[in-house]
Amino acid sequence: MNLLLWTAKVTPAHDRLLKDLQKTGYDGVEVPVFEGTSQEYTTLGAKLRDLGLGATAVTVMSPECSPISPDAKVRQAAVDRLKWVLDRGAEFGAEVLCGPLHSPLGVFSGTGPTSDERKRGAETLRRVADHAAAAKITLAVEYLNRFEAYFLTTAADAVKFADTVDHPACGVMWDTFHAHIEEKDPAAALAGMKRRLVHVHLSENDRGTPGTGQVDWAATFSTLRKLKYDRWLVIEAFGRALPDLAAATRVWRDLFADPKDVYRDGLKFIRRNLRAK
Repeated sequence: MNLLLWTAKVTPAHDRLLKDLQKTGYDGVEVPVFEGTSQEYTTLGAKLRDLGLGATAVTVMSPECSPISPDAKVRQAAVDRLKWVLDRGAEFGAEVLCGPLHSPLGVFSGTGPTSDERKRGAETLRRVADHAAAAKITLAVEYLNRFEAYFLTTAADAVKFADTVDHPACGVMWDTFHAHIEEKDPAAALAGMKRRLVHVHLSENDRGTPGTGQVDWAATFSTLRKLKYDRWLVIEAFGRALPDLAAATRVWRDLFADPKDVYRDGLKFIRRNLRAK
């Protein structure tokens, strides 16, 4: 379960939530890594181990640390920032670092990505991938819909980018929310990611509880079975509890009655679909 539904920083105030997620049946949690100290993440890691919960990590980039910037100092800042995030992830046992690691969220150039941007982005992520490998963390590059990013907006874009990075510690991820917007044939697009697919976000078309909206879930799970995908499946949903995050994700209304509905009903939905043939 992605913890961004509740917070941008996990603290002791979320201990009860972690216990309930474990009791509900989750194997792990996805931890946002935006700020915090080494000690805080080390302590979190100990709590997760005590609960028997695995972990992945998620972060985003800002204009001050853009991997595709023409300014070498800004690209170096991106490398430094992602290395910092990876170090924090290692402290709480993250297996994957996912998110739009390729470019700043919500920043647009007014045109599509250039060949120079693609080259710079791949070079930056390749440098970061060496650090990820040392930390035993896999980078999962996420493409976004065209309203949140312009650099990578389709599965094919993401795979091509990972091919250019060409590092065993750098793969791509599938997010049903973005795919629902951008892909003409989501099942075919997902199948096309097979060589590089390392992570999956299950997110409804309105960011609410999976299974309550328009995403073609039958095709999604059928394709994942055909691919023999056996890595993390993460529910990602957003609410209005955090004003800044709600604004960033364009959540202007309640999409569910209670967050518990999302993770309890969502887990039942996933298990039911995994059993389907």
